[in-house]
Amino acid sequence: MDFELSEEQQAFADSVARFAREQLAAGALKRAHSTEWPWEAAELIAKQGLMGIAFPEEDGGQGGTLMHAVLAIQQVALVCPRSADIVQVGNFGPLRTFVEYATPEQKARFLPDLLGGRKLISLGMSEPEAGSAVTELKTTARLEGDEYVINGSKVFSSHSLEADLFLVYVRFGPGVQGIGSVLVERGMPGFQVGQRTNFMNGEAWGQLYFENVRIPKANLLLGEGGFKKQISGFNVERLGNASRALACGRYCFNLAREHALQRKQFGRALCEFQGIQWKFAEMAMKLEQAQLMLYRAAIEGEHGLPSAQSTAMAKLACNLAGWEVANEAMQVMGGIGFTEDLLVEYCLRRTRGWMIAGGSIEILKNRIAEGVFDRTFPQRPEKAR
Repeated sequence: MDFELSEEQQAFADSVARFAREQLAAGALKRAHSTEWPWEAAELIAKQGLMGIAFPEEDGGQGGTLMHAVLAIQQVALVCPRSADIVQVGNFGPLRTFVEYATPEQKARFLPDLLGGRKLISLGMSEPEAGSAVTELKTTARLEGDEYVINGSKVFSSHSLEADLFLVYVRFGPGVQGIGSVLVERGMPGFQVGQRTNFMNGEAWGQLYFENVRIPKANLLLGEGGFKKQISGFNVERLGNASRALACGRYCFNLAREHALQRKQFGRALCEFQGIQWKFAEMAMKLEQAQLMLYRAAIEGEHGLPSAQSTAMAKLACNLAGWEVANEAMQVMGGIGFTEDLLVEYCLRRTRGWMIAGGSIEILKNRIAEGVFDRTFPQRPEKAR
């Protein structure tokens, strides 16, 4: 069993790292603290071929693997954590589900701009009364002639303030079998994006409102019975989340390591104190453990979609490792790590958010337990089921 990257994978990782150092390093701090989407960096990343890495070439992708996409996110994040969001949105998230199930006509309409870094797609999934219990969503789609009429609302949609296209989970009928998805374009009559709401990590979102929004039948992505397909695509999104969380932790680890080698107190370098050594030993172990679980899930997905079990374990491990390492790195660096002059505090805030987004760590534990016992554990009361 080989735990090392292949020669080709290492060469790819090295080329992405070189690109990031040359093209993205200079503006890393500014991008992290900006409230605007980094469109300029997005076009650079697209020209480098880092969007749609694991998508088929006939769809405008690169024909690579999930492992290549994971490596790209990590190498970019180690130089510019904010730019890793661009690689993530161009390879995972709703874009991955779109590429998996969209019609050729839909792909021709939307993919060139999405993969070119010129436009964004946002996911309309969570609702005011349907978060982790997503199957309780109430947003409806009713067929009238050649159009679907959409009514409802969505919350916590990443990139909703900037996106031009929205992949929206809707209810065509009762039960889980009645759930599918549609494509809603910004500017459609009756569709509104609410006021800006800021997250602690610097990201922002606006509530999505659908009031008798009429979309053509050509904008149907998955009809009734499409929920399981959507969720299988959502499992892959967790690898993007996990990759960024782990890479942000490693970014902080690297900064703290250099600090511990150079910073002196009481006449000695910090790395010479046993208490500091133990912190780094524990951080290194957490990063390495999570990395292996992430790679296993990515490799599993090279011949299809990775299992829900593998992605849940990888995301949980990477979320915890990223957060814990960023937190310890800040402690090692003291006051300077707590300032906005460095990106340690930024990475700490980002990793904390990913412990909620894309499946909270508690929901992930539930999913892992189902795999352990080879059975489901419904969360609803018996009467409700």
